Amino acid sequence: MASRSAFILLFILSLVSEKSLASLFSSRLIHRFSDEGRASIKSPGSFPEKRSFEYYRLLTSIDSRRQKMNLGAKFQSLVPSEGSKTISPGNYFGWLHYTWIDIGTPSVSFLVALDSGSDLLWIPCNCVQCAPLSSAYYSSLATKDLNEFDPSASTTSKVFPCSHKLCESAPACESPKEQCPYTVTYASENTSSSGLLVEDVLHLAYSANASSSVKARVVVGCGEKQSGEFLNGIAPDGVMGLGPGEISVPSFLAKAGLMRNSFSMCFDEEDSGRIYFGDVGPSTQQSTRFLPYKNEFVAYFVGVEVCCVGNSCLKQSSFTTLIDSGQSFTFLPEEIYREVALEIDSHINATVKKIEGGPWEYCYETSFEPKVPAIKLKFSSNNTFVIHKPLFVLQRSEGLVQFCLPISASEEGTGGVIGQNYMAGYRIVFDRENMKLGWSASKCQEDKIAPPQEASPGSTSSPNPLPTEEQQSRTHAVSPAIAGKTPSKTSSASCCFSSMRLLSSSILVLLLVVSYM
Repeated sequence: MASRSAFILLFILSLVSEKSLASLFSSRLIHRFSDEGRASIKSPGSFPEKRSFEYYRLLTSIDSRRQKMNLGAKFQSLVPSEGSKTISPGNYFGWLHYTWIDIGTPSVSFLVALDSGSDLLWIPCNCVQCAPLSSAYYSSLATKDLNEFDPSASTTSKVFPCSHKLCESAPACESPKEQCPYTVTYASENTSSSGLLVEDVLHLAYSANASSSVKARVVVGCGEKQSGEFLNGIAPDGVMGLGPGEISVPSFLAKAGLMRNSFSMCFDEEDSGRIYFGDVGPSTQQSTRFLPYKNEFVAYFVGVEVCCVGNSCLKQSSFTTLIDSGQSFTFLPEEIYREVALEIDSHINATVKKIEGGPWEYCYETSFEPKVPAIKLKFSSNNTFVIHKPLFVLQRSEGLVQFCLPISASEEGTGGVIGQNYMAGYRIVFDRENMKLGWSASKCQEDKIAPPQEASPGSTSSPNPLPTEEQQSRTHAVSPAIAGKTPSKTSSASCCFSSMRLLSSSILVLLLVVSYM
């Protein structure tokens, strides 16, 4: 009888688990320079004209600097840390993409940068040295003051001890019961965030039921002291790391059984988009596997087997590239970049006109925008990522069209970085459960990226516990269940892309050594 009861119980649990897989949570991304983004800003007159030279110059200024940084692909939140994030200098929040999230009880809202190139979620907290948080300081972006977190004011906050397996700075602790310190060092000169790790609640909502909610316990960096570019307007309200590390928000949500271990990001041609946690993408999507480094998946690397321009495929054009949703534009290895640029140039009946101070070599000015062949990145199993519109129109005036090939050469000896500009029009899926990258055409409309048919459970009033250390040691999620919708706030995004890609210095270095699958 006991064994029969146990069997029935397991059967019921399996059904519950299957239904729970249908859930995922999302948050709308709004590009800072989109019409919708401008409408929500205090002084839209401060924006550069859309698709003007100044618009793209600002977007690329941080990309080029980031290419000079070495990224650390290991867990970046603890002392000492390699830090897998790189951040670019500049004002206007560093031209990153952001979304609002709610943390703690009572909840406090934070406008965090979204970074698929790093792991830790940190926010300004008990500040000793933080960026200004007054909306007056960010009059061109913030419509309300940004927040500083105080763990002692949150009834759900807990000390994260040095004894926990995710506290890599434990050797520096005097006692296992001490609070775990962290320091994230970025490649940008003298740029870092440091403080103490805490455990608290991240508020989410179900995409299938906006009135429902999930309270998930995650580890948060209480950022007491920021330095360098963080004091100059880059991510002043924190960063949410979306990388594959165990301490990232997606990792906690999946291992707690709240969602499938996957998320997607989509950006439309108007620079807005959506993010969904728990989304594994449609069955019709194309995909390629992520590449490991020393048997570990430390970043979202993939291996391109052949690079083609139209039907012309380049010889010896295989390379490793990082998929970086936080970078505005794309970089290719030097030799491949030259061949691609020359092939595209051969289809343009105009002389190259370098724009003074511009980020790209191949720019033109003609009476019409020419049609050029697509750039195709071919992966194993005959899957191909097609860049249908390789050219970027900067501006049209007085009957002339100014456009560029928005690709740059990577730093010598490194691989490539596929930036946000060539992700437009695609739903990009970071399937960490199956360790693969997926992509499919998308207009980034919410109803086009809906969860499966099954509805998610009702709201959960009590927080889901932090995954146990046993769960932390598992590779995949335990009984995937509900995945809520991201923050209840409207997401706000900074311009182009240096988004979350506060790249870590080791990552670019690892492009040299990541082995192909």
